[in-house]
Amino acid sequence: MEEYATALLYAIPFFLLLMAVEIGYGAWTRNQKYRLMDTVSSISSGLTNVVKDSLGLVFVLVSYPFLLEHLALFEIRATWGVWLVAFLAIDFAGYWNHRLSHRVNLFWNQHVIHHSSEEFNLACALRQPISNLVGYFSLLLLPAALLGVPEQVIAILAPIHLFAQFWYHTQHIGKMGWLEYVIVTPSQHRVHHAINPEYIDKNLGQILCVWDRMFGTFQEELPDVPPRYGVLKPAATWNPILINFQHLGRLLADAWRTRSLRDKFRIWWMPTGWRPADVAKKYPRQGISDVYNFRRYETPADPLLKAYVVFQLAVTLTLLIFMFYNFGAIGSAGLLLSGGMLFAGIFGYTSLMDGRRFAPWIEVARALAGGWLIYRTSDWFGLDAYWSMGSTAVAVYFCITLAGGIYFGTRARPARDVPLAY
Repeated sequence: MEEYATALLYAIPFFLLLMAVEIGYGAWTRNQKYRLMDTVSSISSGLTNVVKDSLGLVFVLVSYPFLLEHLALFEIRATWGVWLVAFLAIDFAGYWNHRLSHRVNLFWNQHVIHHSSEEFNLACALRQPISNLVGYFSLLLLPAALLGVPEQVIAILAPIHLFAQFWYHTQHIGKMGWLEYVIVTPSQHRVHHAINPEYIDKNLGQILCVWDRMFGTFQEELPDVPPRYGVLKPAATWNPILINFQHLGRLLADAWRTRSLRDKFRIWWMPTGWRPADVAKKYPRQGISDVYNFRRYETPADPLLKAYVVFQLAVTLTLLIFMFYNFGAIGSAGLLLSGGMLFAGIFGYTSLMDGRRFAPWIEVARALAGGWLIYRTSDWFGLDAYWSMGSTAVAVYFCITLAGGIYFGTRARPARDVPLAY
């Protein structure tokens, strides 16, 4: 996990730089594809994902080294060939994992966050799950294990393969000629994120588009069908932690409400969107019927609230980068506590963006908890060793958070905009 945290120290600034370039290009061409609140939500989602993954908060059904040890039929020597085989195996596994996430109710819960943005830009690529609490991806790497691909090769290529999926989340790059027949391009991925009937559940490949062409899930972007983005049952919240478990909550509610014992069990494995007939009749849920004329989620936000949430995002990102930089020295208990504080911060300010009545209380509570932690330890997870005023600066941040919670808690809030939430 420490190696993964080190990789993120380089990846996160690079991703933010590319986003800044895209925002700048959109402003220059007067074709902006970003909204502030949506962007804060997307980046915040990415932060929750990297915290969860770096802390290893997952139950792994079976590890790749275990499969390799017990199932390998061959032993590929460390040549260029092993890297090619490993890449193809990871990409093939990624395609089927992606397809599973789109086709099965239970697995859609861990992927819906990635599609929840009603924009399509580089920021939405950062919407990655924290709800994938059971690790089964190694099972899809069975071909690599049978061929004897070393675990070190998989460990190196897997994060590279993931990071390489970032660049094609953009509307500013058109079709790319002959590359459209080889790799996943922005045009193809716009189709994948679209909710148009012509585009739903298409283009599931991650790096190579050959799998979609082989297995019948390829769809090119049509000039007369402009993509519309989001999910057919809109998230209607900026809070990425809530989005991660919305679909699971709906499944649990349906499983509880249905009178059919058979439906209580099969709902989890049925196609995405399937509901027991008795529950669907008694508890109908409205979804988007006209993809060209639906109201995108928006919440009232004056300049002060916008400045406050951008400030919170910036400080959260800074504290996260420090946690990764000092990963080995903080220790397991410290990492869990630090990660928990970051999660609380993201939950607090994104709930404030939603206009939730409880959000100011979360801000006040976490400010007091952060101040108490600094008082008890006279530090912030070893920050003073690098900057003598570090914990003082963090204490000032919590004072601002406390003031923000009190201020926003005393203001009259307009009614929340919840289009088609359930």
